[in-house]
Amino acid sequence: MAEFTLPKNSQIKKGEEIDVSNGAKRSKTFKVYRWSPEDLDENGEAKNPRLDSVTIDLDKCGPMVLDALLYIKNNVDSTLTLRRSCREGICGSCAMNIDGTNTLACTKAIEDVSGDVKVTPLPHMPVVKDLVPDLNHVYAQYTSIEPWLKSDTPAPNRERLQSDEDALVLNGSDGHGPAACILCFCCSTSCPSYWWNGDRFLGPAILLQAYRWIADSRDDATGERLDQLEDPFRLYRCHTIMNCTNTCPKGLNPAKAIAEIKKMMVARR
Repeated sequence: MAEFTLPKNSQIKKGEEIDVSNGAKRSKTFKVYRWSPEDLDENGEAKNPRLDSVTIDLDKCGPMVLDALLYIKNNVDSTLTLRRSCREGICGSCAMNIDGTNTLACTKAIEDVSGDVKVTPLPHMPVVKDLVPDLNHVYAQYTSIEPWLKSDTPAPNRERLQSDEDALVLNGSDGHGPAACILCFCCSTSCPSYWWNGDRFLGPAILLQAYRWIADSRDDATGERLDQLEDPFRLYRCHTIMNCTNTCPKGLNPAKAIAEIKKMMVARR
């Protein structure tokens, strides 16, 4: 029988338990993933990651998980590291795994989580420190699809116009079209196919972005873009598991976009 074990330094250990709630009626415990490459053991090797348990008074912070994390950073442990920017679900910076689901910390309400709130980085990504994943690889994949308008016609004196129908393809009648993607990568990091083939499979986020340009009526490079995706791995590692659509914090449908690309591939043959 095959036996699979995790590498020693990937096993998460129990961390510190800190209670700063002072017996508050509305208290909540946050179990936060902590790891730093500078935190070394007696042999000079990086220590295992740990889960610190921090109990806080909810009346002293805002209603979102990001508010609680910033409260912990500002008042309990200033070494806690995370990304955040807009606080409005627009930039995608604070994407992380909360209560077992990839989402945005700034739009995830604390009250939506029953019991302790477990917060870890986006899964299956190298960790820079604590809740910060290394996104260099996915950014390189994003660059590879050339995410900009390609047109053979001379640039007009004003913006390139679209019909309402063409604009709806990008924006969606409900505002949930491919142009609404904020590149938080919640979808790609929830995809098992991307976990195992991320070196060659582009993943849901990048393929959604690829479709955004393929479907743009102002772009003249549809054939070239489809040629770039014609590969056993770059596109066809998608097995329609649907994790991507289920986890998208913006309510988008990457799986549908990937299916549309596959239909275009078949139609041009």
